[in-house]
Amino acid sequence: MRTLGIDCGTEYTGYGVVELCSDGKLQYLTCGAIQVSPKQPMARRLSATYRELETLLRNYQPQQVAIEDVFYAVNAKSALKLGQVRGIAMLAAAIHGIDVAEYAPLAIKSAVVGYGRAEKAQVQHMVARLLNLAEVPESPDAADALAIAICHLHTSATLERQRYDAVPAGAVPLR
Repeated sequence: MRTLGIDCGTEYTGYGVVELCSDGKLQYLTCGAIQVSPKQPMARRLSATYRELETLLRNYQPQQVAIEDVFYAVNAKSALKLGQVRGIAMLAAAIHGIDVAEYAPLAIKSAVVGYGRAEKAQVQHMVARLLNLAEVPESPDAADALAIAICHLHTSATLERQRYDAVPAGAVPLR
């Protein structure tokens, strides 16, 4: 299963594509950050981010998209802007007929590091390790997006195993 992880941001939106191979290993495909100028009107920033995500979806054809869930924000204006970026990420996926999974920051860190309150550097280090990367991704937003994709792939694999294990002996699981 191929997953596009998206770490939404108003200036930098990280992305990372990871595939879970049939042997259970994770394969890194790409990552980076979409940068938009805070000097541009919000509509232009959203449009630029949407176009970049559209290109990624077309080029990498993920089966799933995963994003970070809304978290508590002190500044309401920042939270609204972040919500707009999340909305265009969801829209891009929906237009391609792809389901979107959302994960809380604590769940992402727990899935990747094993500790929900892990520091950013710990997440970056574990992402590089889990994907056998020679070095940590240059952009922290890209590393976060890869962590989101890894979290989704691990969660999906676990849920699939549980679903399969719940089938009575001799029965054929529905897919």
